[in-house]
Amino acid sequence: MRSLAKILFILVLVALVGFTLVVNEDKITEPVVTEDVVSVEEESITADRSLVEFVDKGSMKASWYGPGFHGQKTANGEVYDQNSFTAAHKSLKFGTLLKITNLKNSKSVVVRINDRGPYIHGRDLDLSKAAALELGMVRKGVAKIKVEEIKIAGLDNQLMN
Repeated sequence: MRSLAKILFILVLVALVGFTLVVNEDKITEPVVTEDVVSVEEESITADRSLVEFVDKGSMKASWYGPGFHGQKTANGEVYDQNSFTAAHKSLKFGTLLKITNLKNSKSVVVRINDRGPYIHGRDLDLSKAAALELGMVRKGVAKIKVEEIKIAGLDNQLMN
């Protein structure tokens, strides 16, 4: 009796799966291929470079922080995420955008100030782990960097927390 119930169960299962496949065949449509090609000429793309200003802040020594602080509150009240592009500085306004360039390998990243620090003598900026990874400085832990403040016309006060 049990083997007959098993066989019936398997037959019903096969019938349902087969029915599902047949029903789904009706829903399959062929992809639509179009020959339309849009070409964009380089001259047609223009940017008003006067909207963005890079202010040289000089070179600094940066370190990075992450795992021990991940999920804790930063000085501006937001939760620290080591995977976002943020940084800590002792006096720059919260929300300040900085372009950071590693002077050893010329890799650059843009970060936003959201915390205070570093609190180790001789260090000027503490970068998030994501920023440090992008700059190629995680292994060494510290790097000499070029710092440029990014000022965007009309947005300066809106980014400040």
